[in-house]
Amino acid sequence: MRNFLSKHTLLKTLFELKGNPRACVYTEPMWGLSMNLCIPYATVYMLTFGMDDVQVGIVTSVYMFSQMIFAFLSGIIIDKMGRRNSTVIFDFLAWSVPCIIWAFSQGFWFFVVAALLNGMMKITTVSWDCLLVEDAPKDKITHIYSWVMISGNLSALFAPISSILVSRLTLAPAIRILYINAFIIMTAKLLILYKFSTETGVGKIRREAAHNMRLSQLLPGYKTAFGKIIRSRGTLFAIVISILVEIVAMIGLTFWQIIASKRIGVPDTLLPIFPMARSMISIILFFTVIAHIRQTRLKWPLIGGFICSIISYLLLISVSNTGVVGYLILAVSLLFDAMGSAVLSTLRESLVAIHVDPEERSGIMALLQTTVMMVSVPFGYIGGLLSDISRILPFILCVFLLLIGILATTLYYQKPYKDLTVSG
Repeated sequence: MRNFLSKHTLLKTLFELKGNPRACVYTEPMWGLSMNLCIPYATVYMLTFGMDDVQVGIVTSVYMFSQMIFAFLSGIIIDKMGRRNSTVIFDFLAWSVPCIIWAFSQGFWFFVVAALLNGMMKITTVSWDCLLVEDAPKDKITHIYSWVMISGNLSALFAPISSILVSRLTLAPAIRILYINAFIIMTAKLLILYKFSTETGVGKIRREAAHNMRLSQLLPGYKTAFGKIIRSRGTLFAIVISILVEIVAMIGLTFWQIIASKRIGVPDTLLPIFPMARSMISIILFFTVIAHIRQTRLKWPLIGGFICSIISYLLLISVSNTGVVGYLILAVSLLFDAMGSAVLSTLRESLVAIHVDPEERSGIMALLQTTVMMVSVPFGYIGGLLSDISRILPFILCVFLLLIGILATTLYYQKPYKDLTVSG
């Protein structure tokens, strides 16, 4: 056992982390005791206020629109304020404040306001990512992102808390309590991260250069970042994969709860059990399958991730009741979903980190995130419309998008290229 612990590549990476990567990865499990306790119920919580599927879709689209705006501004804000300061300030505005709004929500417009604020998380998506990887060993990028995903999945250990509260208090009062808890723990998380992190080397250079410049003066800097994007086939491919994975993840997260609760008939008290099982499976996969993915050969892992997700959604839409067979198919669907999402979420981030020019990371990441959100914005509303017609239709859309992902991956690795550091 000791030999296993000392030689396993993922565990070695974890123990050898230092500085900002260590601070970022080690505080990430706090998601499990905060937001991830609420997420399994977020959509059905909206329904308790009399909202319909279309309104849920509108809130999701508002959230995506807000992300698009703040993603575009993120590069110049982060260069001006620094990676560390941006993370603590905008994490508070994007997560802590919305948690209070969600906790005391009275209906549709409360969720709209919270969604607008929550969209600021795209600033911290870029700033936290820079904090995580700018001073990290480049050959450990995939393993570092694996630990980020594992940390998020550790919420599985705490999922029964949500289930117990809902069974005792009913859904709405229980979720209000969980959002207050999320406010406390998320605020603690960002303060701990701030305490044990430092500004990155690149961040210091960018902040010094932007120190005496207004935000409007920094905007032309995006021209350089845009030029590097369009000249890099690898970065363009990373953007395509990010868009597809983002849309599928958003639709899945938003409408899985609805199809499980309203079409299949899964009781509210059991809803957290399925994400819990999914997370546990994902953790096992990180230590067995994903740990052995070579950063230099990503073609077949990507295709495998898309195929697993397709199988998952096809199985999900085949379930129409909560009989023994229904639960069995749902469990198998969850297994494939865990496999697909674990691979795709990790490789999506790895592709971006591998191909983005380090000197222009904040600008390129800002434009990348803006593009992803700009394309994704309509899909919350589209998903709501489709779900209102039939609750299987959002997942049919996901299958179509995943097939596009397979096609894009196949085409990308079909030809030789010069600007990439990875090969198929």
